[in-house]
Formats: sequence, C-alpha cells, structure tokens
Amino acid sequence: MTEANARPTIAVLGAGKIGEALLSGLLHGGRSADDLLFTERYPERSAELTKTYGIRCTDVPTAAKDADVLVVAVKPQDIEPLLDELAPVVDPETLVVSLCAGLPTSLFERRLPAGVPVVRVMPNTPMLVGEAMSAISPGKHARPEHLATVEDMLSAVGKVVRVPESQQDAVTALSGSGPAYFFFLVEAMIDAGILLGIPRAVAEKLIIQSAVGAAAMLVETGEHPVILREAVTSPAGTTIMAIRELENHGVRAALLAAIEAARDRSRELGAEHEAH
Repeated sequence: MTEANARPTIAVLGAGKIGEALLSGLLHGGRSADDLLFTERYPERSAELTKTYGIRCTDVPTAAKDADVLVVAVKPQDIEPLLDELAPVVDPETLVVSLCAGLPTSLFERRLPAGVPVVRVMPNTPMLVGEAMSAISPGKHARPEHLATVEDMLSAVGKVVRVPESQQDAVTALSGSGPAYFFFLVEAMIDAGILLGIPRAVAEKLIIQSAVGAAAMLVETGEHPVILREAVTSPAGTTIMAIRELENHGVRAALLAAIEAARDRSRELGAEHEAH
C-alpha cells in the first residue's frame, strides 16, 4: 500500500479494451508503471500487455493485497466469480471502482467485507483515444476523498462528471452506449454518399471530418445545438429539406425510444444480480 500523501497503487481487474485504455491513459498521464497492476485470464494477453506497457500482471489475491484501488473492469456476466475470489482477500479500506455496466454499488457492498468503499463508473469507449466521458457515483461507504481519487484517475482518459447512482442507468444509455449511435449515424451518412455517387474513401473523409468539426463547434462555442443547426439552415435551402425528411421519418422519436430501451436494458442487467 502507498503512503497517504502519495498517489495510490491501482490494480485493474480484467484488462480488456477499457481496462487497457485506462492503464495506457494513466501511463500517459504521468503514473509510474511500478504503481500499476492488472489481472488477465489469458496468458498471451497478459504477456502482450506487460511487454507493451511494462506493467506487472498478477492474480486477484495479490492485487487485493498490493493495491489501494481495485478497478473492476470485467464484463457484467463475469462479476460473480470475481467477487467470490475477491471477498476473502480484500481489505475493507481498499477502494473498489466498478466499470461494470448496470451493476449497482449495493452488489459489491453485499458481497465484499463490510464498509468497503465502492464507486460506480460508467465510462465509454473513447477512453481508447483519451476522450472518455465517465460518470461516477458513490456507494454508501464512499467518502469525498474516494470520489476525488476516482476523478483524478479518470481525468487521465477524458472528462468526468458526478451523478447520483439513480441516474446511472440513464447515463449508460446516453454516453455509455452513445458512441455507437454516432457511429451508426456516420455509417448511414457514408452509405448516402455512395448512393449519391461519391467514392467510399471520399465519403468517409467528408463525413468523419464533418463530425469532428461539428463536435468541436459544440465544445468551443458553447452554443445550443439548435442555434448551430439553424446557422446551417437557410430558408428553402438544402438543409431544411433534409431536416424535413428526418422529421418525417421519425428520427428524433426513434432516438428517444432507442435511448429509453438502452436504459431499460441497463436496469435489467442490475436486476439480474439482485437475487445473488
């Protein structure tokens, strides 16, 4: 364990894409590889990550003993065996950070020693390029300093907001799944370019850069999206004709329904573990 005034030792339990992205971001943010650990069930994957990042792979009991912060980054369906392994060895003072979609802090608090502080996080895949949007929520034993530790850790890979845990299923639907909606839209727009006779490679450049530029305008101007859209929409012009078709086809309503469906599935994932 580290001293109180030092940065904590962090162990990532489950070094899949999100787990690897977090480790990479922490290294780029100035953390020492000596202060990071990970667990991974596949030996080839373990060797590859150690070679790439210089971070030690270990087992769950050793990670629980050596780390101040345990970041749980396994798939929700793999959480039960991990908690079975973790429960006998984790110290009640160790901060547990869950990146598992849909799983409530109460699951960890019920299965781990009494008083373990738990912080629930909903990140998203832009963590892979240092542009994650992560929402964090404290469990009943997590104190302000625990939230500050998690914010400091996740700031290495993107932006962080605090939300009540009751909003986490909605956050999962909005930003957790959100990148997929944008990818879906970009895919459809590229197909439209091809339909209109533009080569795929050119259509990809046109649409991807338009997406990057539009996102940058939202960030840098701070304007409401309606204002920015109206600035492109001339009277009786091409854009308003396209907007009319989007409205005629119920695109706005479809997005609302899609995000509600994602929220409902997140709730189901959590409910599946309530009985355990």
